[in-house]
Amino acid sequence: MDKYIETPLTKEKVKELHAGDYVYITGTVYTARDAAHKRMVEQKEQGMELPFIMKDQIVYYLGPTPNREGQVIGSAGPTTSSRMDKYAPTLLDEGLTGMIGKGSEAVIDSMKKNTAVYFAAVGGAGALLSKCIKKSEVIAYDDLGTEAIRKLYVENLPVITVIDCDGNNLYETAPEKYKRSH
Repeated sequence: MDKYIETPLTKEKVKELHAGDYVYITGTVYTARDAAHKRMVEQKEQGMELPFIMKDQIVYYLGPTPNREGQVIGSAGPTTSSRMDKYAPTLLDEGLTGMIGKGSEAVIDSMKKNTAVYFAAVGGAGALLSKCIKKSEVIAYDDLGTEAIRKLYVENLPVITVIDCDGNNLYETAPEKYKRSH
């Protein structure tokens, strides 16, 4: 089912999303890859403020390529999500409600506990995804280059709900459904 959502991604909105839903996101989304995740968790452990308030936010596991003349951002495809798995539960406990990547099953228990959702963006479609990004601003960790945290404004960013807040997992159900239909 196609669903259009606007950020912030409240827990009420999360509860309406189900594994397999095609979702189009409009609003603010933050980027962070493994180096930024590591630094955020270290800051949290030291009692320091995080670079942005996690509550009801979406983090896109993205390290964009440099933008060309006239572009807001370069190619914006997702990075491998497993590198963020050890950090994600801490951010979910801080109120993070959505993650965009290629998918990972390692954080399902934390997602269920915190009412969060996991979206997949299509790897290899970064040039197309970048067209949905209307604004991009580095807000933290500029020294990390492409892994700096960015605040994006996106319009109708296409993602798929792969793991919903109940733990339903498209990576498990889709192959079974395919096998039954063939």
